[in-house]
Amino acid sequence: MSIALIQYRKNVRKRTRILAFVLALWTLAVLARLVQLQIFGHARSRAQVTQQTQAKFEISPQRGTIYDRKGNILAQSISSLTVYDSPMAGESSAQRMARVRKLETFLGLSANDLERIRSAMDRGAGNIVLKRKLNLEDDAKIRALGVPGVFAREEKMRFYPQGDLASHILGSVGVDNAGLAGVEFKHEATLQGKKGQQLVLRDAHRREYRFETLVEPQRGNDLVLTIDSTIQYFAQKALEGAIQKYRASWGTVIISHPATGEVLAMANWPSYDPNSYPPESKEAEPNRSIQYMFDPGSTFKIVTASAALESPDISLSDVFDCRKGFIETAGAPIRDHKNFGILTFPEVIIHSSNVGTVEVGRRVGAGALYQMIKAFKFGERTGIELPAEALGKVHPLAEWTRRSLDSVSIGYEISVTALQVLQAMNTIANRGVLVPPRIVKAVQGQPLPAVANDSRILTEETARRLIPILEKAVLDGTGQSAMAKGYTVAGKTGTTQKYDPDLKGFSSSKHMASFVGFVPVETPVLSIIVVLDEPKTDEYYGGQVAAPVFREIAVRVLRYLNIHPRPDPRPAIVAANGLKEAEQ
Repeated sequence: MSIALIQYRKNVRKRTRILAFVLALWTLAVLARLVQLQIFGHARSRAQVTQQTQAKFEISPQRGTIYDRKGNILAQSISSLTVYDSPMAGESSAQRMARVRKLETFLGLSANDLERIRSAMDRGAGNIVLKRKLNLEDDAKIRALGVPGVFAREEKMRFYPQGDLASHILGSVGVDNAGLAGVEFKHEATLQGKKGQQLVLRDAHRREYRFETLVEPQRGNDLVLTIDSTIQYFAQKALEGAIQKYRASWGTVIISHPATGEVLAMANWPSYDPNSYPPESKEAEPNRSIQYMFDPGSTFKIVTASAALESPDISLSDVFDCRKGFIETAGAPIRDHKNFGILTFPEVIIHSSNVGTVEVGRRVGAGALYQMIKAFKFGERTGIELPAEALGKVHPLAEWTRRSLDSVSIGYEISVTALQVLQAMNTIANRGVLVPPRIVKAVQGQPLPAVANDSRILTEETARRLIPILEKAVLDGTGQSAMAKGYTVAGKTGTTQKYDPDLKGFSSSKHMASFVGFVPVETPVLSIIVVLDEPKTDEYYGGQVAAPVFREIAVRVLRYLNIHPRPDPRPAIVAANGLKEAEQ
């Protein structure tokens, strides 16, 4: 064998050993990598694959529909499109943001939207909402743009088909479909339903190819409210007209059915469209019917009169000297809006004499008046099914000053809500039985039981004697502008001077005007309160600006309810000379 052949074979063996060694190292490296991926890095690798090919989304449930008492839809959930951005593998937040910028114009992203998205990306958030409440037709347009990592999902959005109608009752929902105000907030647990969950599978290009529902969403329950859309419309239009005519700062109107306490309408001005919540002006957001407190003024004289008629010390034939036009009290005199002569007890209320009412209050006494105030539940929430109801303010009897009895008798030194005053008038209309107001009639088609805590706070005899006095206040007294031809009306006007902190006293130019009453007197179908804040015309008394609104609404609603006027309504039954009580 030649030396050359031997050397060749040695080289081959050497190369073979080297190659075998390299192959062994490569095999070990592959095995090590497999061990790393399959054992030590399995969870991480699986998570990466899952992130790229799968995504879980919450499925918003169908929120319950809100109806009025006649089945008209006030709030409902409809389908809309929500656009998301999902991160790509190895992508920085800056790269993600650059991708979103391509959709800025198409989606109409605002500066606030972009800042919110950028902040979420910097935090490393996964699926980020870019825009909600788009039309379903926009889905095809978004797909046509071909922007990777951007996709759209069909979700539910809240829609209020009647715009600003009853907006302060309904409230609104946020971007997450949760209630923020009104009935939507108060009854969130009833309306919201339960969320579901969906699994979305994607291919390597992040295109969705399969959907699996992991948890079915549960629809929320429907609510039926006591309000009537037509009556609500009447109230809002009448209030808006009065605001414009008298240039008032704000106003509220509440209409109810006294016997049941059901609220048929609750209007506030300024108003807003709940489809665009929150409103541009913060002044439009509060429900002033239940959230704003004010000194009731002369409408509160119905409480003083009730205490007087429950007292053995006052009778209908008692007279009071109001000839001076003022009465001395601790601090400063209390005046009438005009000079009266000698007035009987009914005439004091009919003509809304402050002097006479102060004298009545003094005869009743602080203790008895305070007890009547508490019996009417002033200083307490009415319990209506709406959020943020104010308590009102009634000073404890121990904190009353020497002037308090005189002031409270005519509706000062006490703060109330419009609904509390209406509740008091309803008590008189119900012949002394207090029925709490309510706004929800049924849940998921099941009528709610009648309120069980009705309570008698006045004797039927007291109410029977007071109602003709309040009717006479409309026929011949300060409430004549509330008189509705062909219908019998009972009610009370109110005009208060507002406290001015700059003057540290009551202003002579800023007033609160109100009227509260019910109709027809014999069997009350409607009770209405009208409150106008700071009318800026020569007319500012409750009888001048609020009573006409009462009349306008009452006539329209009664005709809508097919309660027609009578040719000869019941004549006056309370007179200063020769008092005569009516049979109820």
